[in-house]
Amino acid sequence: MENKFKFSTIFSSIKLKPVVSEEKDKYLALASANELKKFLPDIDLKANIDLLPIAFDACVVNRVNKNGDVINGLTASEVAKNFINKPINLEHDRTKVVGCIVSYNFSKFGSNESLAELDVKDMKEPFNITLGGVIWRVVSPKLSDLIEESNDPSSSEYMTISASWELGFNDYNLVVLKGKEKNIENGTFITDESEKEKLSNNLKALGGTGKVNGDSYIYRQVLGEVIPLGIGLTTNPAADVGGVVIKTEEDIPEIKVEEDKVQEVESNQAENNISQISNLDVKQERITNRIIMKINNISEITDELLKEVKASSVTDFIAEELQKVSEKFIAEKAEKDNAIQAANQKFETVSSEHEALKKQLEEVNQKLATIEAEAAAKAKEEAFNIRMAGLDEEFDLDDEDRQVLATDIKDLEEETFAAYKKKMAVLMKEKNKAAKKAKMAKAEQSVATEVIASEQPVTVSETVSEVVEDAISNGKVEKASIPNSSSTSEATLKEKYGRAFSLEEGFIVK
Repeated sequence: MENKFKFSTIFSSIKLKPVVSEEKDKYLALASANELKKFLPDIDLKANIDLLPIAFDACVVNRVNKNGDVINGLTASEVAKNFINKPINLEHDRTKVVGCIVSYNFSKFGSNESLAELDVKDMKEPFNITLGGVIWRVVSPKLSDLIEESNDPSSSEYMTISASWELGFNDYNLVVLKGKEKNIENGTFITDESEKEKLSNNLKALGGTGKVNGDSYIYRQVLGEVIPLGIGLTTNPAADVGGVVIKTEEDIPEIKVEEDKVQEVESNQAENNISQISNLDVKQERITNRIIMKINNISEITDELLKEVKASSVTDFIAEELQKVSEKFIAEKAEKDNAIQAANQKFETVSSEHEALKKQLEEVNQKLATIEAEAAAKAKEEAFNIRMAGLDEEFDLDDEDRQVLATDIKDLEEETFAAYKKKMAVLMKEKNKAAKKAKMAKAEQSVATEVIASEQPVTVSETVSEVVEDAISNGKVEKASIPNSSSTSEATLKEKYGRAFSLEEGFIVK
């Protein structure tokens, strides 16, 4: 996997003494350690006595370390989460894995106050990547004891163990800082590839002195595809970090182990150096009393494991798995029930809205039907009035005629009425006003002609003259009679329609 990366950083440990007094440094470290404790993984120590929860600052962002490497806030925000599940080893020896990382956070440099993940990306000042993890007591009980000892402020081992990070990466920029400056916000960045190639040989990581231009120092800013490879516990980290804190319980039972073979270590080497623990040639430790340990996966249950663990560990695992399945089933059922309930509520809402819309539509249809009926009746009435007016204008009608005609035409369609009107023109030609007028005009012309003719001088015999005179003297003057079809006072059209619409079928003239 390492072949994927051009570079990796494994930090060496350099023993340094603090400039301030030991007592003052102790109190400063204690204040920082108290802040660190809030980053400890939340683990039930009574149920997991084989685990030792720890919290520590893995690195300082935006501040170069002793190996001449640094990452900025953007890179830190992207890679911090990838520390989870990575191994914790001794002095960067990957064959000596003693635990793993389970959480990540960000904190202020020097005080370990919490920082929000959203805020660190653009930060220029130094801050910490703070990790939480577990040490496997059954793998390295002596290391667990030493870490616990290093958390005792009254011990000479207090805060002697720290964490050092390890990264794999493919690209970097160069940062030049003057004198003892370590914060990259005050540095000059070199990103040009040709310049980087010229100055890279000066890097400590590549065998150089780390210096450039007299009193200036050159460092490597890791960037690009960056992968955390793990954490090494060390007595002297490359970064400005210090101390690993633990979570303890007064009633945690001690795990007793029997070592078949432990290589002797000289006392002068065992004092303050965790690397001496990593050199112990410890054979597989046998447990005199069966271990109460946490089984996390069914694949972990083997014949060898069953020889060393209590039955309660297996039953606990089975009970937990059943509990998980039960909780999952309950959660899924609740989710489905909620979905069904939501669907039913939505259906009821849609149904109510549908009924309301249906009712509104029925009301609109009723109103529309009423309007259409009224419009049709009005149109029918207007058509009837026009037809009757036309017949009244064409024929000399009396009330009896109007009643008959009204009954006949009130429901006729346009084409049927046209045919009916042609038929009436034939049947009622004697009452046709135009024909009667023309006939009267012709009669008047004939009488006029006769009168004119009577006024012409003629020579007649005496006998004829006498006859005419006698007829004149004996004749009677008759008054002109008015036809039955006419009345002395002409009725109005509204009165005519009124008499016509008084039929039983009922037409109302407004």
